[in-house]
Amino acid sequence: MTTLLIGPDDRTVTITVQQRTRVAPRDAFPVLVPIDLPTVFRPVAPFPGISSVENQTESWDHVGARRNPQFDDGSQADEELTEYVPDASFAYQLTNFTNVLARLAAGVRGEFNVNPDGDGTLIRWTYEFKPLPGRRWILAGPFAPLWRRYMTAALDRCVHVIEAQNSSRRMPLSAG
Repeated sequence: MTTLLIGPDDRTVTITVQQRTRVAPRDAFPVLVPIDLPTVFRPVAPFPGISSVENQTESWDHVGARRNPQFDDGSQADEELTEYVPDASFAYQLTNFTNVLARLAAGVRGEFNVNPDGDGTLIRWTYEFKPLPGRRWILAGPFAPLWRRYMTAALDRCVHVIEAQNSSRRMPLSAG
């Protein structure tokens, strides 16, 4: 059983971004969940991108799945899927950072929600940082707008991948 990083009494720093797509939730979710991390998590100064993923369990579609994102700067983290609701949401936690986040946070809880929005989908992505003692002001202050910019860029790329994959599925075969 997974030990959850964040509990009800923790004072966390939460950052949320969202974006809409014309793709329905039932079509967006199966693209979003196993998305290729290096494709969407590119460097946005001052943060590195993800260069690869190591030690991933066979599939990223069940609670307890694990992997180790490898960052462009040579650092890494441990990631574990902690919640999975098909076509609706998934959550994960990142711990054991080997970069500057190791000095700021005990870890992070990330969550993607895929919600109906007319004929399309509203994707909401939340990052909840569990600050180390005395570090909350850094995460809530100067760090937050920089991280929001990183998340916005990554979510834009996620939506682009979702729309590209779904448009290629709908392409009619040409008569020939």
